[in-house]
Parts: sequence; C-alpha cells; structure tokens
Amino acid sequence: MAITSNVQMQSSIKRRRWQMPSRNAWKRNLTGYLFFSPWLLGMLLFNIIPIILAIYYSLTEYTVLQSPRWIGLGNYREMFMVDELFWKALYNTIYFAVFSVPLSLMLALILAMLLNSRVPGQSFFRATFFLPSIVPAVAASVVWAWILHPEYGLVNDMLAKVGIPGPPWLTSEVWSKPAFILMSLWGIGPTAIIFLAGLQDIPQHLYEAAEIDGANVWQRIRNVTLPLLTPTIFFNLVIGMIGAFQVFTQAYIVSAGGPLWSTLFYVLYLYNQGFQYFKMGYASALAIVLFVIILVLTVIVQLTSRRWVYYEGVQPQ
Repeated sequence: MAITSNVQMQSSIKRRRWQMPSRNAWKRNLTGYLFFSPWLLGMLLFNIIPIILAIYYSLTEYTVLQSPRWIGLGNYREMFMVDELFWKALYNTIYFAVFSVPLSLMLALILAMLLNSRVPGQSFFRATFFLPSIVPAVAASVVWAWILHPEYGLVNDMLAKVGIPGPPWLTSEVWSKPAFILMSLWGIGPTAIIFLAGLQDIPQHLYEAAEIDGANVWQRIRNVTLPLLTPTIFFNLVIGMIGAFQVFTQAYIVSAGGPLWSTLFYVLYLYNQGFQYFKMGYASALAIVLFVIILVLTVIVQLTSRRWVYYEGVQPQ
C-alpha cells in the first residue's frame, strides 16, 4: 500500500509540474517572445496583411479616390480575355527571363571559376567584379542608356571602329529586349560570389584524385565541379528566376515600355495600372497572377531538382 501511494503521489506531482510551468520557464518564454515580436510584427504589417488586402482588392474596382466596389472575378476576366497588353507584358517578361537567367548563371559560373584561380591580385579582381552590383539601379540604367545609344553610344562606336554597323538597340522593337538582357549581365557579381563560395566548399582531394586518374580540365569540371555545385546552381536559378520576373527599374528609366511596348515588362505594366491609371484593383489582380506564376515555377524547379541536384551523401533520384 505504501508503495502504491508513493507512485500515485509521484505521478500527481509530475502532472502538476506539467500543468504549471515554473516562473523561470515563463520568464524564458516571455523573453523569447519579446525578441521574436519585432520580426512577427514586421511580417504581419509588411507581408501578411498586404497580401490579404491585395487578394481583396483584386476582386474589387478600386481607384484609390473612391471606395472599393466588389466585382468578383471581373478584373481577372478582363485580364485574360480582353487586355492584350497583359499578354504582351507577360510575353516580354518570359522572353527576358528565358535568356537572361541562363546567360547570367553561365557567365557568373565562368567568372567564379576565374576568380577561384590562384593569381596575384585575387582580392582586387573579386572586389572589382562585385562593384557594379552595388551601383544604384537608376544610375546604372542611365549609364546603359548612354552606352547603348544608337548614334553616339559606346557599344556602337566600338563596333564601328571594326567595320560593324551597330544595331539600333533601344529604339528598335527587335533589339530592345536583347539590349535589356545585355544590361542584366551587368549585375552578375553577387551570383558569381555565391558560386565562388560553392567552389571553395568543394574538397580539394577530389580534384587530386581525378587528376591522378588522368582526368583533364573539362572532365574534372564535368564530373567533380558541376555535380558538387548543383545546390548552388539550384539556389541561384531560383533567385535569378524570381528577379527576372520582377524586372522594373531599367525599363522604367530607359524605355518606359517602348518602342511599341517591346519592353513593357510585367511589373512595369502593373506599376502603370496602379500608379499611372490608379486602377489599384486591376493592379492587385496583376500582382496576384504574378505571385502565382512565380510560385508555380518555383515549385516546378523544386520538384525537378530531385533529379539533378546532388547533396553530400544523397544521390539525385
């Protein structure tokens, strides 16, 4: 009987301790919540609430100067069935993303490999190639507008010296999007730095083993560098894709969507609808569609990454 009563008393004490946390535990939890609260408050104010409001406004006719009027899916019907500029802006953005993202990844990887070489002045070259990415986007856009000017631009002037007639670049419907793709390559510095970090994380003994087995430079890159760099490639691919679908500053500063809407990118069109025509409801619908497009593409890349991304100790499926 005494043993039974002791067991019951101990179980009762354990239940009481579980139900009533100590004062020190409450203080620790409160301290954690206080440190966590600024991030949570910022998340609510600048992310969650704006997303909820954007979804609501996308279902209304809202011109800022008047109260929102519920129209259901009217904005989406107009977008997909009536608005031709929506499809033009979407096409321009996809065209830009399809070419700029792979080119940026390829050039950034080549640059990172060069920067990873042991040459004199290595730190200087790394800082030099990263420097353009910290130049304000507005200033860089103005400089590129001068560089690509069809008459007195630097690029066409250099082409003329070797006997090649320069294209009209930003004044041509055909050459305007390639011009913006060329501009996007200006900011590959951060991508190259991330690739450089991934390259330095590859164990050196793997290269030595491949060299002992007789592998040449290309074989070492193909069988050692690229497989072990796939997590970094995956990260840069997702970030680059998201950034490409949000291109805005260059088009707004340099061309304002022209000529003939050939550089009317999606976010620029969204901006025009919201802040030039004050169609905030329609702009909100455009924002929701852009969010869905980026989300779907990100999920697709995430699912396909299982087949080609190699993590240490885990083979691609």
